[in-house]
Formats: sequence, structure tokens, C-alpha cells
Amino acid sequence: METQVIVRSIIQIIYFITALGIVFVIISENRNPLKTISWALLLLLFPVGGIIIYYFFGQDARKLRIISRKSYRKLKKRSYERLVLSSDTEAYMEYRTLAKLLNKNNDSALLQGSEIKIFTNGKEKFDALIRDLESAVHHIHLQYYIFEDDKIGNRIKEILIRKAGEGIQVRVLYDDVANWKVKNRFYDEMQTRGVEVTPYLKVYFPVFTSKVNYRNHRKIVVIDGKTGYIGGMNIADRYLESGWKDTHLRVTGRGVLGMQSAFLIDWYSSGKDFLTGKVYFPEMPVVTNNVMQIVTGDPMGEWKTLLQATTNIIMRAKHYVYIQTPYFLPTEGLFQSLQSAALSGIDVRLMVPEHSDTRFVGTAAHSYFEEMMNAGVKIYQMQPDFLHSKLMVSDDFISVVGSANMDFRSFEHNFEVNAYIYDADFAKNMKQIFFGDMQQCTQINLKDWKNRSRIKKFQESLLRMFAPLL
Repeated sequence: METQVIVRSIIQIIYFITALGIVFVIISENRNPLKTISWALLLLLFPVGGIIIYYFFGQDARKLRIISRKSYRKLKKRSYERLVLSSDTEAYMEYRTLAKLLNKNNDSALLQGSEIKIFTNGKEKFDALIRDLESAVHHIHLQYYIFEDDKIGNRIKEILIRKAGEGIQVRVLYDDVANWKVKNRFYDEMQTRGVEVTPYLKVYFPVFTSKVNYRNHRKIVVIDGKTGYIGGMNIADRYLESGWKDTHLRVTGRGVLGMQSAFLIDWYSSGKDFLTGKVYFPEMPVVTNNVMQIVTGDPMGEWKTLLQATTNIIMRAKHYVYIQTPYFLPTEGLFQSLQSAALSGIDVRLMVPEHSDTRFVGTAAHSYFEEMMNAGVKIYQMQPDFLHSKLMVSDDFISVVGSANMDFRSFEHNFEVNAYIYDADFAKNMKQIFFGDMQQCTQINLKDWKNRSRIKKFQESLLRMFAPLL
């Protein structure tokens, strides 16, 4: 009995020392203080479970390189050198600091003259996508966070297989962890029938388990280098059948070159061929007045580009900022910028789903609402549909649509891609979409919100402590 007690004590001491060692490492990495505190608290309260969770989800990826910076810039610049707008462009001057930020951090050029169609429901988006896939004559590049083995997934799979059989180059990139529930035969059938298929950041247990927390959340389709899709929709029946509301764009013109570049960089970093050339980056005319930047965010870079851009837009707003996001777990800087804008008299509106599909995330998000409304932010909850849209529009000029949510995971852990569009007419259309969606929403009343039960408030506050880890 005494021996068992001694052994148990030794094990506990070892785990506790290990946990303290990890806390020391986390502190020395100079992370976000909120994240540091969250990890330290988890490890000290739950040494054994905390160590396991940290091993899978907590290690810092900033020093991890899946593609050299030299190769990254080479591929970017091959597509952009002849397309960058001069500094006297009207759109550039209007949002000069933002455009410079995105170009400096992400080599994201200003691409002029694209035609854009907006989709706010799955049927219209997939109908258009299927037509464009059927019309491909040289290549199809398709990248999704989730590619389900369901009705729409199989319909698109059959089209891809058929086009590959016609001699079209078809490449499919999907996130490994997000599709663990999809059986291998779904992708194997495409592979054996001529489609090049590869997972992104494939996790091999137990060697590369530290990568499980860094997921590729991007949604990009490029057809013949001339037509592209970008936004928040995955390939899944729920966008057609289950009341999921999202925003997606179909782009024709030079903006597609930014999507092509993002796809090919991910393709190359997944161990595939380095692809470039005019066949993938064709000359295209300027057909509209809008200007677009396609911007990627990832956990490997020196700067949190998408977070910086979001804060930049909020802080420079003169009249309004409207935001749609399914998950709202803001960093302290983003949280303060929203409050500061509202306190300055800017019309700040946040739209979220009434019920989250991720319980802990939804509960933690509620802890921010009272402080936001005290500052003057108007918060709307959509019902009965689930809002999955990632949309921001400000001052009838700048619009953002893409894959990034307003949370720690999108800004710090995921590989994301957003389209930044500088155009008055497009922004007014996005604003009208926001107003239309408000008809399905209930605005939260501050007085009623304050009357929530103490138990509910405590649950929200408790989960907020771990918001950087959710």
C-alpha cells in the first residue's frame, strides 16, 4: 500500500513539474497574454488532461514552415507584377492604409475590374458552380474545408471525374481533419479516375499530432483561371436543406488571379508540383470599376494580417460598420476597437446566430454582449436559420467576404482567405443584404439581457476565460 502511495505521488509530481515546464515555455514564447493565461490555468487545474490537450492543440506554429518565404513570394509575384495598380488610383487612395497593409503583409496586389455575383443561399451558388464546372476547358482547381460524401458532394464528384476523363486538369484540395468522417473511398474514387486529390496538413498519429489544431478553412474554386468562387460555403447538403445561411461570391476577371495564387501556394505546400505560367494566370480585361485584394491568413506568418485588417476597417470607419459572423470570440484589440467605434458615434451592428452549432463557443460569445451594448453596439440574433456568413461592410465602400470568422481560431490558428472589395455599388448591395437579413433577426434588448440568470452569466464568464483556446 505504501509503495502504491509513493508511486502515485511520484507520478503526480512528474505531471505537475511537466505542466509547470510547459507553462514556462508558453510564457517565454511571448504569446497573447490572454492565451497564455488560459493555457496556464488549464494546465495548472488539470495537469494530466491539460498536457494532452496542449500537445494536440497548444503548440506555437509560428516557427513552422510548410513553404519557404522565397517560394511564396515567387509564386505571388509571378501572377501580380503586371497587375498592381498605381498609387494614384482612386480606390487605392480611398483606403490607402488598408491596401498598403494587405500588400505589405500578404503580397496582395490590387486587382481591378472584376465582375462579382453574390450568393446568399446554397442552391443558387451550387447551380452556378455546377454550370461553370461543366464548362471548364483546361483546368479545375477546387479547395474546400469540408467536402461531404452526400448528395451535392457526390454530384460534384461525378462532374470532376467526368471532366478529368475529358482531359481537363482537375485538382482537389481538402482539409484532412475536417473530413475525417468522410470515408477514404470517396476521395480514392476520384484519385483512381484521373482527379488529383490531396489533403492539407495530413495528420499522421502520433508523429505530427501537433498539426491537428491548424486547419485549412479556405473555400476556393478556380476554373480555367478566369472564373472563381470564394466565401463561406463548404460542399455539404446542409447549405441546401437545413436552413444554413451564408455568403459566397462568383468572380470573373482579374480578382480570380488572387484566388489562383492562393490555391497554387497551398497545392505546392501540400507536396505537389509548383505550377505557374500564363495558362493559369491568363490576361483578362478590366470590365468594372471595382478593385479587389485576395488576402490569405495563416498561423505561420509574422503578422496576423486578417485581424489587423479587420481592426483597421473598424477604427477608420466614419459612418457605419456592419458585421455578420457565426462565431464571435474577439481578441482584446478587436473587442476594444468595436467599443471605441460605437462610443465615437459610429453605427456598429453585429449579427450572429441565435443558437450556435458549437455550444461552448456560443455560450462564451454571450459574455461579450453586455459590454458591447453598453458601448452602443447593436446586436442581432438570426432565427430560425443558422447564420454562417462571414461578411463585413463599412461606409458604402469597403466590403469583406471570405472564410474567416470573428474569433481566435480564424485569426490565429486557421488558414483563411478573404476578398477585400473596394467599390461603392458592391458595398451598397452588401448593406442591403445585411438589412434584409435583419428581418430574420431579433435585436437584443440590453435591459432584458442584463436580467439573465446568475448561473447563465457565470457559465458564460467561465467559458470566456478559455475563449482563446476554443
